[in-house]
Amino acid sequence: MRGLIADKGLERNLGLWVPLALTVALAILGLWVHEGFFWGLVVAVPLLLIALWDMVQTTHSLRRNYPLTARFRWLFEDLRPFLRSYIVEGPLEGRPFDRVSRSLVYARAKKQEDAHPFGTELDVYSEEYEALCHSINPNPKAPKRTRVHVGTDQCSKPYDAARLNISAMSFGALGNHAIEALNMGAKIGDFYHDTGEGGLSKYHLKHGGDIVWELGSGYFGARDKDGNFDAESFRDKAQHDQVKMTEIKLSQGAKPGHGGLLPAAKVTDEIAETRQVPAHEDCLSPPGHSAFSTPREMLEFAAKMRELSGGKPVGIKLCVGMPHEVFAICKAMLDSGITLDFIVVDGGGGGTGAAPLELSDHIGLPLRIGLYYVNNALIGTGLKDKIKLAASEKVFSGSAIAMNAALGANWCNAARAFMFSLGCVQSLRCHTGTCPTGVATSSPARQRGLVIPEKAQRVANFQSKTLDSLHDIVVACGLESPDEFTPRHLRQWKNNAQMIPWSQIVHEVEPGKLLSEPDDTPFAEYWRMANPDTFKPTL
Repeated sequence: MRGLIADKGLERNLGLWVPLALTVALAILGLWVHEGFFWGLVVAVPLLLIALWDMVQTTHSLRRNYPLTARFRWLFEDLRPFLRSYIVEGPLEGRPFDRVSRSLVYARAKKQEDAHPFGTELDVYSEEYEALCHSINPNPKAPKRTRVHVGTDQCSKPYDAARLNISAMSFGALGNHAIEALNMGAKIGDFYHDTGEGGLSKYHLKHGGDIVWELGSGYFGARDKDGNFDAESFRDKAQHDQVKMTEIKLSQGAKPGHGGLLPAAKVTDEIAETRQVPAHEDCLSPPGHSAFSTPREMLEFAAKMRELSGGKPVGIKLCVGMPHEVFAICKAMLDSGITLDFIVVDGGGGGTGAAPLELSDHIGLPLRIGLYYVNNALIGTGLKDKIKLAASEKVFSGSAIAMNAALGANWCNAARAFMFSLGCVQSLRCHTGTCPTGVATSSPARQRGLVIPEKAQRVANFQSKTLDSLHDIVVACGLESPDEFTPRHLRQWKNNAQMIPWSQIVHEVEPGKLLSEPDDTPFAEYWRMANPDTFKPTL
């Protein structure tokens, strides 16, 4: 009783007094004036019952002290992301992708006007601003489309990759409609679609688009009943004509070194069949691989995958953490004679359906620093001409591809940008199964909104228009292809008065220098720490 009247009880308990008064008034009016007033009790009585329940429940303090009205807090918390996105935030304020970035993808996917009026909205004098240097002598004769030849002399079935491809997104994280639309778009646009670590599903193969099959620590789709790698199962799928390359996932930018867990509620019969796991049980992807534990063993495993696939290119994907590990892999390649065909560097700013906040925010190096280490490790060991390098982290424009190319990337992969092309509105509900656009959900009712042929064309449109913009940049810089970009083309503010090229920020090692004079390079310490027979540092 004290809670009803003490300490501003009338004010605090308005959520109780108002429906109580309304209920009494409607009952009196229904008895004395007109029975139609009784219909108002349909609203008033449930509100009164909710308020009474709030006062006696023991879970939420706010609801006990502010019955009924405290519930508005949760309502506005649910609405907050949408109110902020559509009403409050400016065009350059949204995270992880601002409104300008998303609008660019939407426009290109729909083949709408993507030109920007009245000049840039960026502050060109802010510390974050960066620019690509154009040439007084542009090259309009530069080829409109160039591809990247992937495959060393140890590979019998090389592949020519597009400059922009679909990054790893698993069936299960995305629904089957999204997987189908992405693959159909890849088929239309002649670029590849990475499966993610969730296995090679029938939806990846339904429309004929090129596939890169990613194998993570769970070996989904190529595992035995104990979760270990199954060579026979891998061979059967990897030799499929649509599978052009295979990839070992060591880590991903959003949650490096963490593995993952697909909750039992999401492990449908179809997903279980694809992953070769029990249905309706938690599906665990462990942090590390059971098939290898050293750089040398990893390369032997990669060689085995290449052989089982029939000679197709094999590579690794990683978010760089301890730099000496990259140099250890290069030492192992030199020592064993086994070379990878490609390396995909994922940045710490990459995204995923769900990840622990601490890992997303603070674990794993950003893409450019990771590229710096991997690119220089390959150059310094004389392997850069053999092994191709790809980059993935918030790639959504031609300028992003060009900037990554300046730091050594031969091509780029994008995940969230292609999700935008499917209709994703960045509602940040990927981990809940309630994606409003039917992209990151397995709900048939929600996936109904994603019409596969329509969205597939948008996927192809976005990729094509983005490569058109990359070509415009290549022409403006007076180059022949994106491979000619160097750190000198990329400039960033050092202070208020000096804008310097990235060649002064990150120093490229001379070809083969790590083999002849490692102590004369910025990587001497990492080179000494690197051991081909362990990922641990040798001190």
